[in-house]
Amino acid sequence: MCGIAGFFQTKYDVFNEHSCRLLTNKLTNMKKSIKHRGPDDDDIYLEGFAGLAHTRLSIRDLKGGHQPMSCMYRNRIATIIYNGELYNTSELTEKLKEYSVTLKTTSDTEVILYCYLVFGHRIFSQLNGIFSFAIYEDNTLTIVRDHLGVKPLFYHYDFNQFVFSSEIKGIFAYGIGPELNKESWCEIIGLGPAHTPGNGVFENIKELLPGHFMEITCDSHKNILCRDKCYWKLTSKPHTENYEDTVNHCSYLIEDAIEKQMVSDIPICTFLSGGLDSSLVSAIVAKKLAPDKLNTYSFDFLGNNKNFKASSFQSTQDRPYVDIMANHIHSNHSYLECTNKDQIDCLYKAMIARDMPCMADVESSMLYFCNLVSQECKVTLTGECADEIFGGYPWFHREDMLNQATFPWSYDLDARTCLFKDDFIRELPLKEYINEKYLNTIKECPDLIDDDKIERNRRKICYLNVRWFMMTLLNRMDRCSMFSGLEARVPYADYRILEYVFNVPWKYKCYNNQAKSLLVECGKNYLPKEVLYRKKSPYPKTYDPDYEKLLGNLALEEFHANPKLSEIIDKEKLVNFIKSPKDYGKPWYGQLMAGPQMLAYVLQIGYWLRKYSIQP
Repeated sequence: MCGIAGFFQTKYDVFNEHSCRLLTNKLTNMKKSIKHRGPDDDDIYLEGFAGLAHTRLSIRDLKGGHQPMSCMYRNRIATIIYNGELYNTSELTEKLKEYSVTLKTTSDTEVILYCYLVFGHRIFSQLNGIFSFAIYEDNTLTIVRDHLGVKPLFYHYDFNQFVFSSEIKGIFAYGIGPELNKESWCEIIGLGPAHTPGNGVFENIKELLPGHFMEITCDSHKNILCRDKCYWKLTSKPHTENYEDTVNHCSYLIEDAIEKQMVSDIPICTFLSGGLDSSLVSAIVAKKLAPDKLNTYSFDFLGNNKNFKASSFQSTQDRPYVDIMANHIHSNHSYLECTNKDQIDCLYKAMIARDMPCMADVESSMLYFCNLVSQECKVTLTGECADEIFGGYPWFHREDMLNQATFPWSYDLDARTCLFKDDFIRELPLKEYINEKYLNTIKECPDLIDDDKIERNRRKICYLNVRWFMMTLLNRMDRCSMFSGLEARVPYADYRILEYVFNVPWKYKCYNNQAKSLLVECGKNYLPKEVLYRKKSPYPKTYDPDYEKLLGNLALEEFHANPKLSEIIDKEKLVNFIKSPKDYGKPWYGQLMAGPQMLAYVLQIGYWLRKYSIQP
């Protein structure tokens, strides 16, 4: 894993000493801004119209994987910067041998670059991995993002410059200032912590869509030209296999994805919550490693054993099931705990990692845990994305949520606007904006003519989850892990799994009314019954009432100290909100973000406005 940043510009001549120095400084600043993503190595490249910057977290070919990397094939020279992991390196290497390509390293970076030189753009769809990369060849810059968007890539462009980076802060480091407009606030208040695919929230900053690549060139007048192209998208097709064959097919894809993602030149570990998803990943990894060689980590909050309050979203604590699994697979397990101070201290770090308000303490605690894990291990496999793909969330099953004509994980707009000034909210077309994004996504969903009304609705819910909710969690995992110098791999986010499961009918996904029945069947050879049939439980959060009090005090302090925040937040509403008890059972986003998380979100907004010198 790494960080990438760079530009394609026609304003400055690199052969001019002053211009060269200026562009070099810009590249250096961009590289520094994302150094946390790759603390082991870094370098820059400046040639022609392009500048490329790279920071490296060394996972594969520790000595030979230095970037930017240049290769020649049949008198063509190209240079790459790459963030990610390629899981079908060996298969692609065999393809390259047929074209007399001799590799000098064991790095997947070199494989991707030669694949581009030999096969061109058509190879992108055949790359199995998590990646974003940029290739410069013959005055053309090509940027690429993986099928599902596990690895981020943002960009800004105007008529004479195109600037890109793994994180938005890299674009700011180039010299593009952070600005907001009404659309930005609709994203933050109406949709946040999610954001519209392709939307960078800040004005004039966009995100390369998953499964897309972009070619950047210039015309004879040196005006920048950008061509955005899709190399992969989710499609609908009839499912022809019976239930038994479907289970076997899923089992193969899951086991193959996990095994492929175990490739590393350094030790790997797993996150283990005691739930079905992470337990299955951990069990398969443990089986393929030598006995007692797997390190596993679970996360909880200090005092949750006495403060825990069961709800329809979170019915049980993780610890008893973690104990069962750790003993079952004989892993070397570590129980990591987060205090109130830890997650509050990381609230602002999490905002910086994401460059915008995010999942509040759900994200700050993850960042804290990732930092602890990174001190012992640099590569981890997680259970993210299984619920989105296999239908695990409540909104797949509860009729009241399934039939919401909006995003089912975020259906109460009043809860989102309850602390903001009325005149500020009235100026924003929030309802219209949210509805437009929802309907646009529904229109994108690939229908199948044979689907009945119920099946079509299930397919749309799945598509909504993949395009929106899953992306929010993937963004959280990427920024939290990479901010800590930790590579987090997500085996369930293998595009082959999504392509297949997306077209499996609901009667198989919920066979005999068993949620995620396909995963349950896959897990029967690996997991004890207590874990196999455990009711869905999300990522943990604190239930300590003192935490809420701390947040309330901090929110008031931020309000009084930050004039920018006081322009948009209503003091009376804030005071009354702090005084009133919070209903932990009614989240305003997902399953976890309730009253305390709204206070934490406001704190992040306040710090965001200050840190980035943003005008509301």
